[in-house]
Amino acid sequence: MAVVREFTLPDLGEGLTEAEIVRWLVQVGDVVAVDQPVVEVETAKAMVEVPCPYGGVVTARFGEEGTELPVGAPLLTVAVGEPATGSDGDSGPEDTGRDSGTLAPPGGEGSGNVLVGYGTQAPAARRPRVRAPGGRAARTQGGPVATGEAGKASEAGEAVGAGRSAGAVGSVRAAAPVEAGTRAVISPLVRRLARERGLDLAHVCGSGPDGLITRADVERATASPAPVPGRAAVASGTPSAAGRPEDGAERIPLRGMRGAVAEKLGRSRREIPDATCWVDADATELLAARRAMNAAGDPKISLLAVLARITTAALARYPELNATVDTEAREIVRLPGVHLGFAAQTDRGLVVPVVRNAHTLNAVRLSEEIARLTEAARAGALTPAELTGGTFTLNNYGVFGVDGSTPIINHPEAAMLGVGRIVPKPWVWEGELAVRQVVQLSFTFDHRVCDGGTAGGFLRYVADCVERPAVLLRSV
Repeated sequence: MAVVREFTLPDLGEGLTEAEIVRWLVQVGDVVAVDQPVVEVETAKAMVEVPCPYGGVVTARFGEEGTELPVGAPLLTVAVGEPATGSDGDSGPEDTGRDSGTLAPPGGEGSGNVLVGYGTQAPAARRPRVRAPGGRAARTQGGPVATGEAGKASEAGEAVGAGRSAGAVGSVRAAAPVEAGTRAVISPLVRRLARERGLDLAHVCGSGPDGLITRADVERATASPAPVPGRAAVASGTPSAAGRPEDGAERIPLRGMRGAVAEKLGRSRREIPDATCWVDADATELLAARRAMNAAGDPKISLLAVLARITTAALARYPELNATVDTEAREIVRLPGVHLGFAAQTDRGLVVPVVRNAHTLNAVRLSEEIARLTEAARAGALTPAELTGGTFTLNNYGVFGVDGSTPIINHPEAAMLGVGRIVPKPWVWEGELAVRQVVQLSFTFDHRVCDGGTAGGFLRYVADCVERPAVLLRSV
C-alpha cells in the first residue's frame, strides 16, 4: 500500500521564517526521485531550489507561484511505495498511511535531506487529527485530508479547503478550532516586529499553519491605508481591488528580498545615530597604478578590488570602526576579522555579498572573490552564508553615474564607505590648474562607536591612498 508523505517548507537557516514560491519544478502526477528539486523559492537572503526527501508520485501542491509561505507550511505531498488497490471502508488516522511532516524511516524511501547545504529537517511533531465527514481523517487547522485510497491524489483535486489559500492544488482541507489556552509558536522576528509597532499579538488571527502568526499578519494588522475620496474605507486594511485608488496606483508587496531590505534599512534608521563626512580625491594616480598592475599580466584586478584593499588597510589603522553595538549590554563590540560587504545591484534588488576575512587577501584574491560573488548575485545563486556576517560595507554607487551619497548603514555594522563616479574635473595639481580624474568619497558612521576625529582620520587615510597609492605600500 502506498504511503502519502507531506513535505513542508524546511527551515532554511539564518533566522529565515518564510519564503516566496517563485517557480514550481514539478506538476501533480509527476514522478520525483529522492532529493530531486521540486520548487524554487525566494527567501529574504537568496533564491534557492528545494529538494524533496521523498521519491514517488506528486499528489498535491500547496501554493501558487508568488505565494509566501511560513516555514513549516506544506509544500507538496508524495505517494511513495507500492500503488494502493483501494478500499471500501473508513480510512482513519491508523490506516491512511500518511506521515505528517516526518522523514522516512531508516531504510525507507526518504533521504532525510531537505535542502542541500542547509542541513536536514528534524522530525516534526504529529498534529492531532479529527474525523471529517465521509470517513476521512483530517488534521486540525487546515491539515490535508487523507482519502481512503492513499495511492491516489485527492478525489477533489481542484477543491480548495478551508484552512489554506487558493494556491493549494489537488487537496481537500478541513479545519478544527485550536484548543483553548494553546498558542502557535511565534518567531522572534515576528515578535520583535509586533513590539516595534505596538501590536498585541493576542488580538491577531494568524494565517499560518495551526494559527501561526506570520510577519505578513503583523503588517496587515498595523497597516493604515489612506482613505480614498468618495469611497468607504476598507475595514481590515488589507489591500483589495475595491480599495485601490481610482487613478490606477499599483501596490507592490514588500516581501522576499525587497521586504528584507526594507526591514533592515528601517531598523538601521531607527537604531543608529549616523553621521556622514566626505572629501574629493584625485584618483589619477590610482587609475595609473591599476593600469600598471594589469599590464604586468593576468589575472586582471578590478578597481573595486583595489578600493577594497585600501579599505582593509584603513580598518587596520582604525579598528574601532570594524565593530557593532550591543544595545542590550550597552557595549561596543570590536571585531577581530574584516568581513567586507559590497553593494551589488541585481534584477531582484540590492544585495550585499560578503568577502570573508578580506583583511587576509591581496588585491588579486579580492578581485577574484568579488567577481565570483557578483556573478552569483546576478544569477540569484548566493547562499545565506554569503549574504550575512559582514562587519563593514563598501558601496560603489559611482556605477550609477552619481557623485555622492549619504547611505544608510548596513545594520548591525558601524560604518560604510561610499565611492562616487570618477570623472575629469579641474584640479590644482603641483601648483597649477589641470584636468584630473576626481572622485568623491563619503563615509557614514555610527556616532556611538566613534567621534568625528576617528571618522575623519579614516576617510583622510583612504583619500591619501587614492591620491598617492604608494602610501598603501607602508602597510603591505
